[in-house]
Amino acid sequence: MIKKRKKKSYTSVYALGQYISMSAHKARRVIDQIRGRSYEEALMILELMPYRGCYPIFKLVYSAAANASHNKGFKETNLVISKAEVNQGNTVKKLKPRARGRSYPIKRSTCHITIVLEDISFYQQYEEYLMYLKKPGCSNENRNLTCYDRYSSGGLWDKK
Repeated sequence: MIKKRKKKSYTSVYALGQYISMSAHKARRVIDQIRGRSYEEALMILELMPYRGCYPIFKLVYSAAANASHNKGFKETNLVISKAEVNQGNTVKKLKPRARGRSYPIKRSTCHITIVLEDISFYQQYEEYLMYLKKPGCSNENRNLTCYDRYSSGGLWDKK
C-alpha cells in the first residue's frame, strides 16, 4: 500500500474523534451546517441545534481550538473550520434475549469525525502585502534586479 505524505501546514490544526457512538448519517447532518464557518459562529450553531449529535461535535470543535491556541499560538477569533468530515466506524454487535429462547441482534454504529481549523490571519496579512506591492510607489519595474557574480568568468566550466 502506498501512503501519501501530508505536507506540513503551518496555518491549520485538527482534532480527531474516533469511535463516537452515533451513526455517520446523523453526524453528517450536523457537520454540514458548520463546515466553512468561523469558530465562534460554529459554537453558537452547535449550542442551539436540537440534535443529539451536536454535543460530541461541539467538544471536538472546542478541542481543535484548544489545540490551535496551545500548540501554535493562534487566536480563536481568526479560526475557520476549513475541513470537517465524518467516516463510518466499527459496528458493535450484541445479542438481546427474546421470547421463547430466541435472540435478537442489536447493532450500534460508530463514526470517526475529523475537524480541521485554519488560521485566516496569515492569508489576510498576505493579501495586505500584495495590496502594498500594487501601490504606485512600490512598483517592481523601477528596481534594477540584475546581479553579477564577481567570481565567475562566464566560462564553460563555471558551476552555478
